[in-house]
Amino acid sequence: MVNVNNQIKELQSYYSPKIIAEVNNEYVKIAKIKGDKVPWHTHENEDELFYILEGSLVIELEKQQSFTMRIGDLFVVPKGVNHKVSSEKGCTILLIESKTTLHTGNVISEITKSIRKQKE
Repeated sequence: MVNVNNQIKELQSYYSPKIIAEVNNEYVKIAKIKGDKVPWHTHENEDELFYILEGSLVIELEKQQSFTMRIGDLFVVPKGVNHKVSSEKGCTILLIESKTTLHTGNVISEITKSIRKQKE
């Protein structure tokens, strides 16, 4: 059993997803976002599910209007869609991603974390 609230309290850094569970071929992750350090990126072969636990998150999708998600909102970024997320005041999100998903796609940036680091 995993207590999500306790896991959130343990998050030390922004932009550092933490794997808290595995379901079949998916990871369940939590992360804190504040600012706009997440680069534009694409997951060519995987969808990515965002669920807002605290705060609000802006999602920008290439060639589409950006929108703001709030607590309780859920959105799936379809595979192959270039996207970027940010949060002015900060937020906590739950993600469901395939085990093959690199959290910043094929873009390597200062916030990129390996799966091994996300399990720590």
